[in-house]
Amino acid sequence: MGKESKLHLAVVLGFLAALAPLSIDMYLPAFPVMTEEFNAGTSAIQMTLTMTMVGMAIGQLFAGPISDRWGRKNPLALGMTFFTISTFGCIFSENITFFLVCRFIQGLSGSFGIVVARAIARDIYKGAELTKFISLLMLVNGIAPILAPVIGGQILVFTHWRGIFVMLAVVGVLLILSSLSLTETLSEEFRMKDVFSSFKMFGTLLHDKYFLGHCLIQFTIFASFFAYISGSPFLFQNIYHVSPQMYSFIFGGLGACMVLSGLIPMRLAGRVADIKLMVWAVGQALVGSILFMICVSLQLSIIFTTLSLLIFVTTIPVFGAASFSLSMRYHAKEAGTASAIFGFSSMFSGGLVAPLVGIGGSNDALPMAIMLFLGTFATLIIFIKMIYSIHHHGYVIIHRF
Repeated sequence: MGKESKLHLAVVLGFLAALAPLSIDMYLPAFPVMTEEFNAGTSAIQMTLTMTMVGMAIGQLFAGPISDRWGRKNPLALGMTFFTISTFGCIFSENITFFLVCRFIQGLSGSFGIVVARAIARDIYKGAELTKFISLLMLVNGIAPILAPVIGGQILVFTHWRGIFVMLAVVGVLLILSSLSLTETLSEEFRMKDVFSSFKMFGTLLHDKYFLGHCLIQFTIFASFFAYISGSPFLFQNIYHVSPQMYSFIFGGLGACMVLSGLIPMRLAGRVADIKLMVWAVGQALVGSILFMICVSLQLSIIFTTLSLLIFVTTIPVFGAASFSLSMRYHAKEAGTASAIFGFSSMFSGGLVAPLVGIGGSNDALPMAIMLFLGTFATLIIFIKMIYSIHHHGYVIIHRF
């Protein structure tokens, strides 16, 4: 594949995979406003994140097997269509209950973009090339968390929070057109005979201890990451008293640093082993979470708090690229199903964590700090027990229970 084709594919797949940050990050600056309009508590508004992420988690379990059976293109286009319809539902929601239902459907359908984007990458690449392409994919994908809250914050200056979802509906239409422009990458001969065969692969994959280890790491590290996402609007706006617009710039600035850190696995793939990149990421994430805990406990200034979060969030692209590449090396045929489990692990944990962050109220960041630390500490334990120990002995095997 030529450089131009590779770049086009990365852009299209990147924005398809960007559905998660777009759906999650764009309306974060509106959290305090929505709390008042829906007459709901902090945890109830954070539950709208939960419904989206749980929808994305469950949807991926179906999107993977379906794409392994019927190919990548058609299921993707169908998913984007339902995503757009559910977004219109969010626009016209008059109560928190209907809004929660629409958000769940939005996540369920949007999951097809996440799964199929990764599966297409695995259809085309492997080894170091897969790591490079996934890094490029995450680099493009990383633009969304930067732009989304900034756009959302600026929309609030001129119009209602519903205008944010009008923008998401426009994105949905563009993603439908983008999915139709892709070439099918899974030929008939490599497809599962029936969708039930794909679902049966769940058991096989989950008995692969090495693959399971990577999935558990996604679960724990993204629990920390979504604690940051769901807690940051209240941390900066209610505790540090910044405006929605200033918050969007802080959040966007941290996102920009995430994009830059995504260049690391891209540049080092093939020269530095993926397992070494993960060692670095695990250590840095833990340090960042400990520093954030100190900042919250001692009520340090916004500068130190932001720097501690910077140390943590810049490890996320490295986890995404290196861990995905390592976990998929032995699962080319069932790439869609494996990608589904991988993605489910991160989204499901995020759905569980989001409401927990708000249990202390909108003026207490301690639950957020605790979740950040517990997630990174659990990541360290899982990495040592289920991943690094295998590489430490100089080999990688499919280790089954």
